[in-house]
Amino acid sequence: MKRIALALSALLLVAAGDPATETEHTVTEGETLGGIANRAGVAPGVIAAANGLVEPYAVRVGQVLVIPRQRTHTVKAGETGFAIAMDYGVPFELVAVANGLEPPYAIRVGQKLIIPAYSDREVPVAPVRDTPYFRPPHDGVQLLGFQRRPDGTGHEGIDYAVKPGDMVRAAASGRVVYAQTDSGRFGPLVVLDHGNGWRTRYGHLARVTVKLGDMVKAGERVGIAGQGGNATRPELHFDILKDNVPVDPAGKLSGGSGK
Repeated sequence: MKRIALALSALLLVAAGDPATETEHTVTEGETLGGIANRAGVAPGVIAAANGLVEPYAVRVGQVLVIPRQRTHTVKAGETGFAIAMDYGVPFELVAVANGLEPPYAIRVGQKLIIPAYSDREVPVAPVRDTPYFRPPHDGVQLLGFQRRPDGTGHEGIDYAVKPGDMVRAAASGRVVYAQTDSGRFGPLVVLDHGNGWRTRYGHLARVTVKLGDMVKAGERVGIAGQGGNATRPELHFDILKDNVPVDPAGKLSGGSGK
């Protein structure tokens, strides 16, 4: 029985394809784009672009992903460029361009040809996102959530418990449009603009670590947590605005608890 089980496992591995060479991959339970890319040896961004994936780059079980990889072929006696291209399922025009071949497209034995990545499968066009993909700026416990009263007063965002010196992360990629050491109520404060009227604010910082005009990526540091402004304890105030109107972050945050 043990030998049969091992044989079946081997067959399944063969059927699944070699992650280091496969040009298409069928997503299985528990896989992520990052894991697939790591095993394939191809950058996640390259696979995402080839398959029309957008942030947060979620993949689903059974989804077939194109793995765009560049291969090489050493020319053997009797081979032609057209035949080699046909064997790899790549249009000869692409092989010719990749290798600088010109009419009459002569190749020589021992020559190494680049076989460019190619798939004739239609790749979906990535939809344009009007709303950024927001991540929590900190992993601390939520002290106070979003509260808005009919008269417009209340609490505009989320307050996170922090330890002095913690890193405060950009919730989404954007440009620094405000970076002051004393904003009054929030003390050291950073504001990022994410386009389409979306902004995020990070207050009660101990120190601002970005400058006006800087471009930052999601997850990069924008400040050091502390107890700035009128904070009575170490905390981070975070809020999201759309066209300068506060929006409940709980309904926008992904990639973390936000609690």
